[in-house]
Amino acid sequence: MFKAEKVSFVTLDDVTIVGDVYRGTGHGPAALLLHMMPAIKESWSSFANVLLSQGFKIILAIDLRGHGESQLQTDKKLDFLEFSDQEHQLKIRDVITAVSWLEEQGATKDRLALIGASIGANLSIAYGAMNPEIPAVVALSPGLNYRGVTTEDKMSAYVGRALYLVASAEDTYSLETNQRLAALYSGATLKELNQVGHGTAMFDQSPDLMSEVAAWLIERVN
Repeated sequence: MFKAEKVSFVTLDDVTIVGDVYRGTGHGPAALLLHMMPAIKESWSSFANVLLSQGFKIILAIDLRGHGESQLQTDKKLDFLEFSDQEHQLKIRDVITAVSWLEEQGATKDRLALIGASIGANLSIAYGAMNPEIPAVVALSPGLNYRGVTTEDKMSAYVGRALYLVASAEDTYSLETNQRLAALYSGATLKELNQVGHGTAMFDQSPDLMSEVAAWLIERVN
């Protein structure tokens, strides 16, 4: 198991974001991991190690604002349980700053994958739509609208890029979201599982999914 190194950086609106960085060797690509609610960055530790074993060089998992260790904005404490939808939407700033930090480490957007779960999936899709250089996004249990972070309107930006949409059959909202997104973007890859839960819980219930996602990514980002 590769051990994580703790890092932190500050967003443009003065939120201190804390992350776990996992470093591999060689010249592989980078990945940014965005958790679901109420999870934290450590929910990605097993998957980060699988990515490293597949050849990724650097992986960053962050606590989004109001979660885990990312609870300080200047001298104010943040708690996601008290967030308005607008405050949840500001999490995109955490993603922007995290990517900038990865670039400072030598990563480039054209060799960067975004992987998110639930609202983290929506944020990954949203950031990918804003940055056409991003070659691949994996969305575990996305929704059409999580706290105002929308996905349906982002599909027009996904021309010629890799998008992997995963949901479990009993998670009807996410499953129907994936079907809708795939109808809007024919380049999307759909993965439907059964009785494995939501977001990163799917990795716990279906460990082979981690290897499948990692192998899919390395072919498209490396």
